[in-house]
Amino acid sequence: MKKLSMVILILSLFFSYIPDFSYAADSSSKTLSIPTQSLSGSSNGQKTYYLDIPSGISSSSIITSSLKYNGSNQKVNLSIENGKIKLTLKGVERKQTIDDVKGYYGSFEVPFYTEPGNSIWRYSDGIRWQINEWDPNTNTQKHYDRTGSGYPSEDPPLLTVVTKSDVTRDRIKWYNGSAYVIIEPVDIIESSVRIHVDDKKLPLNYVSHNIVSGNRFIIYHSLDKAKVDYDPEEVSESFGKGGNALGRRYKTFLYYSYTASANVTSYKYSGNVSFDYTLPTEPTLTGTVTLNKPNPNPTKLGDKDEPVQISLMGQLEGYNDASNIDEWVFYAKEKDRNNTLKTKKESAKTFNVSTLFDFEIKKSSVTGENFTQEYALTVLVRFKKPIVTKSGTITSLEQPLQISAGVYKNNPQVTFPPNPTIPTEPEGKPPIARISTARYIKAGSDMLVSGNASYDPDGYITDYAWSTSGAQGEIGNVPRGYVWYTIEQVGETFPIALTVVDNDGQIGSTSTEVTVIEPKPAAIINIEGILKQNRKTTLFNRSQSPTRFPLIPSKTRVTITAVSGGTNADIKYSGTLSELESKDILFKKPGKYKATIYVENTLGYSDSDEITFDIVPDEAPYNYFTLPGVVYRSPDYGNKAVVSLDDISYSPDKDVVGRRLWEYRYDSNNDGSFSGEAWVIFSNENKDRLNLELSEVGKYEVRLTVFEEFGQPTIDEFVTEADRKSTNSDGQKLSSRIVEVKNRAPEVDWSW
Repeated sequence: MKKLSMVILILSLFFSYIPDFSYAADSSSKTLSIPTQSLSGSSNGQKTYYLDIPSGISSSSIITSSLKYNGSNQKVNLSIENGKIKLTLKGVERKQTIDDVKGYYGSFEVPFYTEPGNSIWRYSDGIRWQINEWDPNTNTQKHYDRTGSGYPSEDPPLLTVVTKSDVTRDRIKWYNGSAYVIIEPVDIIESSVRIHVDDKKLPLNYVSHNIVSGNRFIIYHSLDKAKVDYDPEEVSESFGKGGNALGRRYKTFLYYSYTASANVTSYKYSGNVSFDYTLPTEPTLTGTVTLNKPNPNPTKLGDKDEPVQISLMGQLEGYNDASNIDEWVFYAKEKDRNNTLKTKKESAKTFNVSTLFDFEIKKSSVTGENFTQEYALTVLVRFKKPIVTKSGTITSLEQPLQISAGVYKNNPQVTFPPNPTIPTEPEGKPPIARISTARYIKAGSDMLVSGNASYDPDGYITDYAWSTSGAQGEIGNVPRGYVWYTIEQVGETFPIALTVVDNDGQIGSTSTEVTVIEPKPAAIINIEGILKQNRKTTLFNRSQSPTRFPLIPSKTRVTITAVSGGTNADIKYSGTLSELESKDILFKKPGKYKATIYVENTLGYSDSDEITFDIVPDEAPYNYFTLPGVVYRSPDYGNKAVVSLDDISYSPDKDVVGRRLWEYRYDSNNDGSFSGEAWVIFSNENKDRLNLELSEVGKYEVRLTVFEEFGQPTIDEFVTEADRKSTNSDGQKLSSRIVEVKNRAPEVDWSW
């Protein structure tokens, strides 16, 4: 029991003094879901998703080797592109025939509309009327005269007249049961197409109708004066003007839609993308700015000043000592106007703080048709005590931001195409349009423009109409898409406008602006792995360039050099660093090293980046074992003494003890010195607890040598056995390494 207590005491003492060692940044995991959807049409046989990287995670921090698609689709490509996760999948194919597909005018449940009519003209004599109508037997126009009553005759005689209207499929969209399941026209079985007239929306003067050859209405309607609808019409010169001549166009109308069957090939997509990313190792400040008012932006200027409200938020990452936060400071002003500066402070000891700023766009300052006000903002956090980082000591962090608000005097820059079937006085609340996109975009880069945040308070949105003046590519009648700008447009600012239509036929609009900047590449180089000597690290080229102006691999230049501690000869890797994408590298000696990169794209724009990092030393294992000070020979063990040995050695930097060599030597002349005595190996296995059996009375010295194995990946071709650290117990106090073997005194029984 005493021996066990001693071991526990020694363990607690030594492990309480294990030093702290530096490693590469810890990592975390994230999963992004892709929308589960079934899309029809051959164009959807393969689909590419651009997944936004969550806030607080930079694309350069993602460990690309950990990117993984999880799902039933076949993966074509998974990579990081332009700061987003690009995932290309092949759809899971399914073929089926769908009946009762509905065809509407551009939007779900919006019928087609036709408003034909007949010219009915009164002659100058004031009595006779010329009746113009369609002859369905000859498929031509015909006319005849009829006499009215009274003088002048106020209305033509009561007749049923015939008119015709060609059926149209212009702007037809096919739906399968809802506004969200659209069928492509190429999938429609043409022989199954049928026209359906809405008999609940017939005009009062309607009598009957026929459909001829599937593409023409023959409509019969009455000239009953109590039911008629007509517009004034100018009579022709040949008819004879003057006197009581009068022209009218008597109108009727029909609402109609289509049904059909479709042979549809659908493609299902589902699943998610998971990845690991390195967490910030130093305090990092991220700022976010949101425009609350005006809404929509820009908004129409009224009779008074337009209020502007801006939400500003700061988020501190890679830091966990909230008590060291002194204060948060927020600044906001109209750009280039220092006299409008506003400041707010928060003393909250939290890592996320937000505040609001209120401004106004003065009506008197809007002299043109449109007006945009830029706002410059800053988030700043101060610390009570300085923080030591790799690049030096910091006492504060700040993040500049900007946003714009606008007004216009007349119409917004985009309107939805008029549709005669939209009610003139719709019921319900109008939809709210929202645009999410970048404020600045490099020429040649694909820019995501999203209206996904748009919503309808009392229904759902049926249509999206985008205006992307100056942009290349079209978004179409969908919630989101990609556009890009040319090199010739650098320095220009372009509007992006969105109008949404809801299921009640009401509309909502908003707009924003984007400025095109030079298509400079972003050189990014970083290193991952265990930053310790003789361990594998990986150098990554994560540089980016606009899609249409890619980097030229042959012009990429990478260097890695020793700054202090080691030399360039201590940097080991296979091959060259030319056209680097990634390279496994090993450092033979601890020290400070620097990696640089230069990249150039096809337009000749270039950029460079460098990182400085420390390679920590490989620490030798700590060596310590315990044994009893005195043992006795016993007849139970063949008149030998048994010495129990316990090793409590450990690696202070998380390596592995791979082998233990146990030895002893005997003070043969009993002079108290072991000098000159030969060492005897009694165990060369990796045993941390064993017994040593000794025969001779006297003193023995025990020695333990501990050999490490690497606890982290290495590059075998660059390491030798000598690179693996080892220590022996010579540093342990001598008296704690000596055991004395004695004879136990005989027991005498005097009881006789």
